[in-house]
Amino acid sequence: MGSSSNIKGVFIIIGLIVLVGFVFAGQYNSLVKMDEGVKAAWAQVENQLQRRYDLIPNLVETVKGYAAHEKEVLLEVTEARAKVGQARSPEEKIEANNRLSSALGRLLVVVERYPDLKANQNFIRLQDELAGTENRIAVERRRYNEAVRAYNAKIRSFPTNLIASMFGFERAKFFEVPEAAKEAPKVKF
Repeated sequence: MGSSSNIKGVFIIIGLIVLVGFVFAGQYNSLVKMDEGVKAAWAQVENQLQRRYDLIPNLVETVKGYAAHEKEVLLEVTEARAKVGQARSPEEKIEANNRLSSALGRLLVVVERYPDLKANQNFIRLQDELAGTENRIAVERRRYNEAVRAYNAKIRSFPTNLIASMFGFERAKFFEVPEAAKEAPKVKF
């Protein structure tokens, strides 16, 4: 009977080890899936940011034709766009795009001074495309931040936090908009 209880004890220990292994594997796979979800959401944000990035040269050229002496604002938009092109990490891209949003806001305020520009069909089309793109960016930014929130909560909860630290899963950064950029400039066309 003694050896029978030893065998039961060994099977119980093996069973517990297997159970813990399955729990750890499941949690690890869950983290991988959520990490990929954050990356996929960021890719969608980048798609929309690229769309805006591509619209800016045409917008600047159109404004330049009517408001050539507004060089400071046009230069600010052009430089902010260049910074977006140079940004590599998500953090750098977020910061560069926040600067670009701010510069675009100032450009649209300048446009108010030029009634002929506001009536230009090319400008109206570009402004509509930009507004639509800004809306898409907001939607994708919200989705990205939701994925980041869920992922960050997961890597901070027990027992997933143990697995996250063992395998190097780090907190993702939110795409936060600075307070100044939250107030969209009021532009009437």
